[in-house]
Amino acid sequence: MNVIATDLAPAAIGPYSQAIVANGLLFASGQIPVDPATGAIPEGIAAQAEQACRNCGALLAAAGLDFSKVIKTTCFLADIADFAAFNEVYAKYFVSKPARSCVAVRDIPKGCRCEIEILARVDA
Repeated sequence: MNVIATDLAPAAIGPYSQAIVANGLLFASGQIPVDPATGAIPEGIAAQAEQACRNCGALLAAAGLDFSKVIKTTCFLADIADFAAFNEVYAKYFVSKPARSCVAVRDIPKGCRCEIEILARVDA
């Protein structure tokens, strides 16, 4: 296993790694919309989705990858009513249309409105 860590994505807020590479795959922990430089969380679902996607991109880049290598995402929304607005932002980043699950959950850490978890291919 290879631990992936970058200052360009939020630091882990618990006993876990930002991402792990194992067996040709990148397993990234869920990315909430925290600006890694300031610790701030933007207002509104569109701005939060943008920041969460940028954080995913930073983890991919730290592993030498880009969004085209993502094969599966799991997306968590604090309110399913944000689904359409979230999708508008998500579609700009995940243009290869990886497999995806998107669910509404009761709470997301730090009161965020979205979180994105990615699984990416490293060896191809």
